[in-house]
Amino acid sequence: MQTQDFTVSGMTCQHCVASVTEEVTELSGVTEVDVDLASGRLHVVGDVTAEQVQAAVAEAGDYTAQPA
Repeated sequence: MQTQDFTVSGMTCQHCVASVTEEVTELSGVTEVDVDLASGRLHVVGDVTAEQVQAAVAEAGDYTAQPA
């Protein structure tokens, strides 16, 4: 199990947070997701790659995620 942190840009509201949370949570192997709107921080626990998380964030909307 690994822990990864990302900085997500493009989020402006709680709906954005919910969309990102939903897409990342749906990744196979993810056990925990925490998204903070104020800081833009995305915390992911699970057996997934950074590329998988970044693709899920992009799928959620007009957002990008960079490793923090």
